Amino acid sequence: MIEKIKVLAKEIKDSIIAFRRQLHRYPELSFVEYETSHLIQNLLDEWKIENESINVTGIVANIKGKNPEKRTIALRADIDALPIQETNNCDYKSLRQNVMHACGHDAHTAMLLGVANILNQMKDEFEGTIKLIFQPGEEKLPGGAKLMIENGVLNNVDRIIAQHVYPDLPCGEVGFYAGNYMAACDEINITISGKGGHAAKIKERSNTTVAAAKILCAISELSSEFNKEERENPIIIAFGSFIADGTYNVIPDKVYLKGTMRTFDENDRKLIKNRIKKISSEIARSFGVKSRVKIDEGYPVLKNDVGFTNSLRDNAIDFLGEDKVKSLPQLMTAEDFAWYSHEIKACMYRIGTSNIEKGIVSKQHTSTFDIDEDALETGVGLMTYLAIKAIENV
Repeated sequence: MIEKIKVLAKEIKDSIIAFRRQLHRYPELSFVEYETSHLIQNLLDEWKIENESINVTGIVANIKGKNPEKRTIALRADIDALPIQETNNCDYKSLRQNVMHACGHDAHTAMLLGVANILNQMKDEFEGTIKLIFQPGEEKLPGGAKLMIENGVLNNVDRIIAQHVYPDLPCGEVGFYAGNYMAACDEINITISGKGGHAAKIKERSNTTVAAAKILCAISELSSEFNKEERENPIIIAFGSFIADGTYNVIPDKVYLKGTMRTFDENDRKLIKNRIKKISSEIARSFGVKSRVKIDEGYPVLKNDVGFTNSLRDNAIDFLGEDKVKSLPQLMTAEDFAWYSHEIKACMYRIGTSNIEKGIVSKQHTSTFDIDEDALETGVGLMTYLAIKAIENV
């Protein structure tokens, strides 16, 4: 089976590269992936794979093997792009202003289509159903995954798998992490309100800017407080925006802070939210101003089921060889695939995409991000094999 899958992956490599490049030229932002969705459905229809639209631009397809009701494994790819202006000079550069596939979702989509092609040819060689989820809006809260789940995409699904490009590994290698793999993320919004006025007239105005600075520093120090000892579940609190729209001698009525918090433990998550509100309130009161804290809940912790992930890792070793399968560190970045992992057993693993000799070294979410397209063949073959082994072992 391994050799058969590898041969089929090689046969369709050029067409998958061509499709990825087409997607890369015409990227679309979260929840408006209309052309992308249409292109995916056209290919699935051409291959006579049953599919339907879900959540407007999402697509779900089913490949039914023998005894299709026996069990179901889902495979997920995200399809949206980012608001970034590409600066690469490749011949498949984005043709859209300030929109780019800078996180590899074009590759994820192309690889899942390659997997669909091969599984459709091999549907007599497995029992059960393999569901293909082409998901919109991974890059925008609340995340397309959450909305797809609310629309029933996981009904009767036993397990779910995703693969994600990873420039920290060279092309040809893959990586796994079993357990809490990626952090929960929440967005912190704090407004400090008081009486603005002339800087020199200290009795007639508030110290909104100083109060805001004190609040920012005190909340930021929570990271050091929680991480002072090596802990299994580290946290990050960081602020990226401090807006005080005054000038040299004008203290503003309001100051706005925006930040992020990243956690791996739900108890930590709740505790830190309460601490942020308490710190903000106490410092504001000491300065005679008011604070309003609004924390927008983002994606939860991405939980790679330990048993399922270790099983897939063993299968990956069988397919690629032990030297090509690496252990990954925890990541403080977040992913909306996490929503699936709180519903059923899940695993997201990584596909290496960098190539120093080809100059392909840029990280995701940058204007120069690209992949070594040889990784597409690896991803198509491996995901096909993992899907078949997973559906055998449920």
